[in-house]
Amino acid sequence: MKKILVIIMFTTVMCGCSIYKKYQRSENISVSDTYRDVEPVSDTTTLASLSWAELFTDPYLQRLIETGLNHNTDLQVAYLRVEQAEAVLKSSRLAYLPSVNLVPQGVLSSFDGASPSKTYSLAASASWEIDLFGKLANAQRGDRAVLESTKAYRQAVQTRLIATIANSYYTLLRLDRQLEINLATHKNWEENIHVLRALKRAGQSNDAAILRAEANRLALESSTLAVKKSINETENSLSVLRGHEPKAIDRGLLSGQTFPETMAVGVPLQLLTDRPDIRQAEYHVAQAYYATHVARAAFYPSITLSGSAGWTNSGGGAIANPGSLLWSATTSLLQPIFNKGVNQANLTIAKAQAEEALLQFQQSILNAGKEVNDALVQWQTAGKQIGLADRQIEALQEAMRKTELLMKHSSVNYLEVLTAQQSLLLAEQTKAQTQFDKIQGIINLYHALGGGTAIK
Repeated sequence: MKKILVIIMFTTVMCGCSIYKKYQRSENISVSDTYRDVEPVSDTTTLASLSWAELFTDPYLQRLIETGLNHNTDLQVAYLRVEQAEAVLKSSRLAYLPSVNLVPQGVLSSFDGASPSKTYSLAASASWEIDLFGKLANAQRGDRAVLESTKAYRQAVQTRLIATIANSYYTLLRLDRQLEINLATHKNWEENIHVLRALKRAGQSNDAAILRAEANRLALESSTLAVKKSINETENSLSVLRGHEPKAIDRGLLSGQTFPETMAVGVPLQLLTDRPDIRQAEYHVAQAYYATHVARAAFYPSITLSGSAGWTNSGGGAIANPGSLLWSATTSLLQPIFNKGVNQANLTIAKAQAEEALLQFQQSILNAGKEVNDALVQWQTAGKQIGLADRQIEALQEAMRKTELLMKHSSVNYLEVLTAQQSLLLAEQTKAQTQFDKIQGIINLYHALGGGTAIK
């Protein structure tokens, strides 16, 4: 009899595990046309295949990223969420095991001054729910999907953290270069004002020209103060990202940064595995899928086996020593008949949440494709603009050289030389901004493709 009961239990548990199919991605999900104006490639190597240390080779930046990965509070919270999800999954696995309770009890009683009687029992009870209709199995699968979603969230936080630190660092380098150009321009305006005053004394200029030059110098001083303010704020933000108090940041130069010349984006299908936010969205779909099965299983009966056994010295009201064995076994079946439509409402909600999760999954794929395309265009466009800026600076440098020669051998005055210098400084400032745009495009593309693997 016991063997038959064990076989029945084993069979029902196995049926419960397989009554519903496991989650599979919908065939309607397609990413083949995600990339725009990109030639089809079969190579699976992408920019995201590089670790962040291979892409960001600046030693100052590498130290900033390492510190951020170790001390950033958002990333630490993400790790704690993974631990919580692992504990929940462990708890759902243990739901297959019987629940065992130990209930020792002792009673000392006396009536009308008689000698007290002692009654004791040392009992243990156990109950086991048979997962005949897959409620426990689907709950466990849902908890596993939650765990994987939490891990994907942790990686998304880490990837975003690396990209934010890198972007802030290169912003600092751009601001440093802008401040350098502003100071050089300020010196140029000081010389301009000095020359205008000399020309006024010679009768070749007037007060209006001097006042315009001074106004331009004052505007530049205001702009320089704004740049210094931005540098201070960016340093503070970088410090907080790294889990430190605000302080100055050691850094290199914008002109000394190097990156790969080509940016491989791979095949669009890789976004489904490389992008942590897409994986997280799909695990939400899987979680909602299993939650729907759990809600559907609530319409079916719950079967529970329970029993108790122990020792007692009281049986049938008679006291006997030593103690005697007492045991019992029961089987219960709970079949919902009328519960005010709660089960139907829960199923309707679960279905709606599953549809919502699927739509969010599809939208995350569209967003990923947009980010990849935008970053690729930003990188390509900035690269072309840098080439044009180099040619412009080269032409302005030659123009300034020839203007200086003309001033020495013709009627050209020093104001034209100053104007040529001003144009050159403005072109260099534009180039610095374009260099930052290209670097930002690399960071955005790396992030969009799902990069950000940390060195362990």
